[in-house]
Amino acid sequence: MAQAVRCGRSGLRFYGWICRWKAAPVWAMALLLFWGELRAAGGEPAGGMSAQPAGSAELEVPAEKFPGGNPALMMQQYWLAEADKAFAQWQTDYEARKTPEQIAQYQSRLRERFLQAIGRLPQRTPLEPQITGVIQREGYRVEKVIFQSQPKFFVTALLFLPDAARHKPPHAGVLIPCGHAKPAKGHDEYQAMGALLALNGMAALVFDPIDQGERGQYLGPDGWPKLWGTRGHSNLGIGSILLGRNTAWFEIYDGMRAIDYLQSRPEVDGQRIGCTGNSGGGTQTSYLMALDDRIRAAAPSCYLCGFSALLRTIGPQDAEQNIFGQLAFGMDHADYVMMRAPTPVLICAATKDFFDIRGTWELFRYAKRFYTRLGFAERVDLMENDAGHNYNTSQREAVARFMSRWLLGKDQPITEPKLQLLSAAEYQCTPEGQVMLLPGARSAYDLNEDYENQLAQQRAAAWKDGARPELLEKVRHLAGIRPLENLPKPKVEQLRTIAREGYSIDVMLLQFDDAVSLPALKFTPKQAQPRRAVVWLHDAGKAKEAHSGGALEQLTLQGNIVLAVDLPGTGQLRPASQWKDAYMAYLLGRSYVGLRAEQILAAARLLKEQMPGLPDEAVELIAVGRVAVPALHAAALEPRLFAAVKLEGMLPSWASVIHGVKLAEAAEGAGVRVSRVTDVQPAEIVHAALTTYDLPELVASLGKKVAIAAPQHQQPK
Repeated sequence: MAQAVRCGRSGLRFYGWICRWKAAPVWAMALLLFWGELRAAGGEPAGGMSAQPAGSAELEVPAEKFPGGNPALMMQQYWLAEADKAFAQWQTDYEARKTPEQIAQYQSRLRERFLQAIGRLPQRTPLEPQITGVIQREGYRVEKVIFQSQPKFFVTALLFLPDAARHKPPHAGVLIPCGHAKPAKGHDEYQAMGALLALNGMAALVFDPIDQGERGQYLGPDGWPKLWGTRGHSNLGIGSILLGRNTAWFEIYDGMRAIDYLQSRPEVDGQRIGCTGNSGGGTQTSYLMALDDRIRAAAPSCYLCGFSALLRTIGPQDAEQNIFGQLAFGMDHADYVMMRAPTPVLICAATKDFFDIRGTWELFRYAKRFYTRLGFAERVDLMENDAGHNYNTSQREAVARFMSRWLLGKDQPITEPKLQLLSAAEYQCTPEGQVMLLPGARSAYDLNEDYENQLAQQRAAAWKDGARPELLEKVRHLAGIRPLENLPKPKVEQLRTIAREGYSIDVMLLQFDDAVSLPALKFTPKQAQPRRAVVWLHDAGKAKEAHSGGALEQLTLQGNIVLAVDLPGTGQLRPASQWKDAYMAYLLGRSYVGLRAEQILAAARLLKEQMPGLPDEAVELIAVGRVAVPALHAAALEPRLFAAVKLEGMLPSWASVIHGVKLAEAAEGAGVRVSRVTDVQPAEIVHAALTTYDLPELVASLGKKVAIAAPQHQQPK
């Protein structure tokens, strides 16, 4: 959406709007701006990250002043250090688990925390399975299956069944969740795994994960997915996180219902269930083997390596691979194996994988020692394939032998013959190639929307009738924002002063501790006594409006002392991949909203203390773009610190992320569709926030103190 007010020239005008709107109801002015925004077209989101203005080098803090000497990497180093503390605690706890009783308690506790972190799973409903085709191959047949893991939430799968004349049923069953291959169940490696198992007397169900194969969750006007794989999973993850869920919630439950389907088949022995998958399928296998007691043997491939290695190499991956707070409550990759010990597990790995092989071996040693404590050392093993990231013949043969040993009781050599795989036309289960084109189909976005509608009613009742101080304390807890009196005061290092006509600029560094320092600019008018103190924040950084004639100069020349600060992820602290930093925080149970809000509060208090004689509500807060959300949190939780709050380019609500952007179709009479693509980032959200509050509740809590201009809307795509 275009912006009603462009960032480059809006600061002063926005500041002036407050004076005219003081008497206006907050919601009336917000609504006016909201509808004005909807009528605009084109342009970029308010506060979008843009380049520093020319000549701003003199306003920057030298790199050597930052911890590590590189401001763009400062937060990555901070989160890695925090992760190291979690790893150290994990190791201490691991070494303390010796007895069967201690191990059983650990397994029960961790599984419970895992389920809490992803969101409670729904009640089971009828699968309503359909067989849409059968294809015969030498030694096995393939059935094309559609079932409903939730009502009208369709799952497409291929069921590979052994030739009953060669292998007497009931057969052991193996679930095969697919990795991030676009054809999913139709991918050669996953078909071949199913066929190899069937040739050796085991049934195998290969199913499409969401946003892969026939399960695109957001279709374009042409009827084909606009998002798939990692991008689809992460896009869905933004809304899911706000609901206290995770993309893994959908994948795990689909896998469990797929086991339900296997057990419903008379040809399958429901007491002998295995699970194997590669890459993203390895992630799903790891989760399922940890949470579902029906899995009697598991072989995750090309995923498990441990967070210590992962975070220091390729970093966090897409949304479903990051469980909220798991490092804080002690769930690392090794725990997926150990949570079900002594269930047999074969860890499949590749020497040249981007999932670091050194981490895999370290993880294996922890798991091996753990199984040994239980007296079953032989039940966990590692297969290393001298190749890159793969599910090749060597991997598949190792998996088949492992499943034969533990599900069939046959320890036998298995080699893969030449296979006649299914063509794209043959493995298609739905009439038009996408489940969302089936009558009444529901998407993962629809399921999130249903849940948000329920939560919206609960929120409305709570904020209407509940005690507001108690609700704000819940906000504080969810966002992770400490009371102002508990926040450390930053140490201020003044680096230089730049003289300009009518005012001066102090280039400063706010040192919060040995790991985090924020660059800042303080604008001071030359008149003797400044009128007000203003904290100014912009998601493009402190220098965005610091040029001559910019909004910061104009605010200063009006008699205000202004402190402009680079928050983590902005200005000099902007990293190459902020989403990775945000997901590291997420793994540690932290939010960037909470981190930034605390820093805003500390900066505001610092500015107030430098201007003795000002009243308690002395500071005005202006935040533009993606930093407006933490600014709102800071003001709502410590309103006594602020005289006025001006937020420009902020999302109107988090609920709007769930419900998408309504778009009129170009074709006459085509009606309206909803865009599910969001440009909201992990750093802008709080896990499970919508279970308790949304942004409008915080706005309402501030009353006439707050003004909102040019709401940020998701970019329609």
